[in-house]
Amino acid sequence: MNAVVLLAALCAGAAVWAVCARGEALRRARTLPTGGLEAPERSGGVRGPRGLEARVNGLLEPFRARFGWRLGREVLFLPGGLALALAAESVLPVLLGAAAVPFAGRWLRGRERRAEAERRALAVGALCAAVAGDLRAGLAPPAALAGALGREGWPERPDLSDAALLLLAASRFGGDVPAALRAAALLEGAEGLSGVAACWQVAVDGGAGLADGLDRIAAALRAERDQREDLRAQLAAPRSTVALLALLPAFGLVLGTGLGADPLGTLLRTPAGLGCLAAGGLLEWAGLAWTARIVRTAEAGS
Repeated sequence: MNAVVLLAALCAGAAVWAVCARGEALRRARTLPTGGLEAPERSGGVRGPRGLEARVNGLLEPFRARFGWRLGREVLFLPGGLALALAAESVLPVLLGAAAVPFAGRWLRGRERRAEAERRALAVGALCAAVAGDLRAGLAPPAALAGALGREGWPERPDLSDAALLLLAASRFGGDVPAALRAAALLEGAEGLSGVAACWQVAVDGGAGLADGLDRIAAALRAERDQREDLRAQLAAPRSTVALLALLPAFGLVLGTGLGADPLGTLLRTPAGLGCLAAGGLLEWAGLAWTARIVRTAEAGS
């Protein structure tokens, strides 16, 4: 009976995770190459999470509005812990699942923040290429910047709308465009706009070609993106190996339960099992943290 409950819980958790991840996969698919630079994601509003995550966020909306809470897929640790608690007849999995929610949430938010920064970098590169093309077509720099912002969809993007409004105001009403570009460059992933500001300042003060400078910035951002993707491709195999090794203890528990043993009961209801669980959890965390540090070091040195 315990084996059936455990296998059902694992299958249900995998299915729910796949449903929740589908929306993210679709959003990433919109940024696939369309020839040259990737087209940044354009949206008429905030695209919220899908499936169970959307329902959970809807239920927790009053708390999030008042306290700033934001729960996503990490909330799946709660039903997962409950299912394990029922299978093992122990309250410990519920407590561990609740304790894992904030850590998993911080990790997921970090991933979302890095993905958003990469989308901004793509948008900056596309903007540079678009403005350079308009300048070569004979438009004045302010008009070229304003037109490119509209075509690239910056005002409609939640992560770039404030910067877009600032740049549009500066370009349309004779404001300080370099200062607006430097302010927008403070956004994570939009650091390339500081180079655009320098090129703009030189072009205004010294009459240098702005289009050539923007082309160089777009090429540099494209090269940085290619280098980042190449590094990720090289690290894909080690990451997959680490993930498989991290999941081996769970497979061992399922196998032992299927053979008629009671590994969950031994781990959660006996002193020796609790000691082994604590030691194994610490070793698992140390291995994952060590691997993550190696990956971060490799990415920072690239």
